[in-house]
Amino acid sequence: MTDVDPDQLVVVVSGPSGAGKDTVIAAALALDPSLSKVATAKTRPPRPGEIEGVHHVFLSDEQFRRWIADDAFLEHVEIYGHRSGVPRAAVEELLRNGRTPILRTDVQGARTLKANLENPLLVFVTAPRVESLERRIRSRAAETEAEIVARLAEAEAELAEADWFDLVIVNQDGSHDDAAEQLVKAISSARARRHRAP
Repeated sequence: MTDVDPDQLVVVVSGPSGAGKDTVIAAALALDPSLSKVATAKTRPPRPGEIEGVHHVFLSDEQFRRWIADDAFLEHVEIYGHRSGVPRAAVEELLRNGRTPILRTDVQGARTLKANLENPLLVFVTAPRVESLERRIRSRAAETEAEIVARLAEAEAELAEADWFDLVIVNQDGSHDDAAEQLVKAISSARARRHRAP
């Protein structure tokens, strides 16, 4: 379990690789300054343009194992041959400062957070077609062909998990602003429900 305050909203954004989750989250942050994306910890090398502490916290395998031993993650998984986790301290600090954290994770991580957090807002971001996912993954030019094939196979499995999320957002090609507006509106509604709750 976790020390996160159950009265405060935590947003979990998940979905298949190539859905544009980071782009949608970035646009949502621009619309609502009370939102903050939590930089997940990764053991893979940074991709071109990724900034330490902004996009992710990059750890060695040894550092990651130490964080696990110290109970420093709200959730952590191994996927595509690398490990990924949500740092507990970063989430708790944002909540203490009155901000709403957005946790960007894979579907397995979202399931863990659903079990460990008190009523998080679970948002599934996807693309209009599987072909869109493949095009977006390939356009990053960050993975080998074998890694792309693995991501696409995982994406097919993740698409089947969408029905247990609170909201599914289809990130249409070239219109991430609309997806971001849907995300911000859902967050505002979730906050309002919490304020009305006895």
